[in-house]
Parts: sequence; structure tokens; C-alpha cells
Amino acid sequence: QEDGYARLLRRQVQEVLGSSRMVAVCQYNSLPDEDMVTMRHYLRKHNIEVKFVLNEIVRPVLAQSKYRNLLPLFVCRNLLLVSPESPAREMLRVLKGVPQVNLLGACIDDTILSRQGVESFARLPSLELCQGQTVAALSLLPSHTSSLLQRGPLLLTALLDEHIRRLQDTGSPGEPPQEPPQEQGT
Repeated sequence: QEDGYARLLRRQVQEVLGSSRMVAVCQYNSLPDEDMVTMRHYLRKHNIEVKFVLNEIVRPVLAQSKYRNLLPLFVCRNLLLVSPESPAREMLRVLKGVPQVNLLGACIDDTILSRQGVESFARLPSLELCQGQTVAALSLLPSHTSSLLQRGPLLLTALLDEHIRRLQDTGSPGEPPQEPPQEQGT
């Protein structure tokens, strides 16, 4: 019979996984307490929480969730880095200074990624930058089209102005411009 404490821990793991857009699995080797406190502090600044989990607690939860493909990563002492956002770049920057914690893989926005995948994801431009570039590209075409459409009427106006000026130079609007008299030859 399963004890109540194990059920409580499993429920907590389910809640953490359900509320997180980023779940990173790390191999945890022994680390001095002050280094662990420092790492947790820097991760918390980026809204990343460190969760120590026992494999016998987390494995059944993962097996019944969308994270079941992360199960092969839970073979030794692990810890989870979870966040309601996806600050992969900041997480990698903090983990770079802590060689005792090795990133094995992650699930970011419902996509399972290896360590290399997380590194590639971290190099992607921000969503705001991509949206700005898209808006700029989409607004360039209509402005170019507008300038092309305005060119025709401007050219027509210039031609009509020139025609009116020539008509005014001849003196009467109904007559064509006078040609100089030609000499008649015999």
C-alpha cells in the first residue's frame, strides 16, 4: 500500500509539471551548500525554481504525463529546473558556472529537447524581435505598392501640366501649335 507522503510528493510534482512551460532535467553531483544557494538565487532571479526529486517519485508521474519521453534521463541523482516561462538562455548562463550540475535535456513549450536543442533554442531571437521584424517586412510591401500606384497619377499630372503649358504658349486652346512656315520650292 502506497503511503500518504509519497502520494503528496507525486501530487506536488504533477502540479509543478502542469504549471511549467520549461522543465529541464539535470544530473546533480555533490555541490557545496553555499554554491547551491548561489545557484538557486541566480536561477530564481530569472523565475526558475530548483526542485529536488526522487526517481521513485517522479518516474510514475512522468509515465502518465506528456513528459514521458524524459524518463530515460532519470537514471541517477537528478534535479528539475522549472519555470512558467522559457528562459533557456539565462538558465544556460547560470549552469555554465556550476560544473556539478549537468543539463541532460528539457521540455520547453511542449517540445522535448536534448542539451544541444536547448542551446539552439537559447540562441533564437526573442519573440518580440521576431514580431517586429515580421511587422516591418509586412509593412514594406504595402508601402512599396502604394508608391508604385502613386507614380502613375503623378506622371499623368506632369504630362497634363506640360500639355496645358504648351497650349497656353500658342495662345488659343482649340488650335494646335503653329509650325513655322516652310519655303515652297519650284
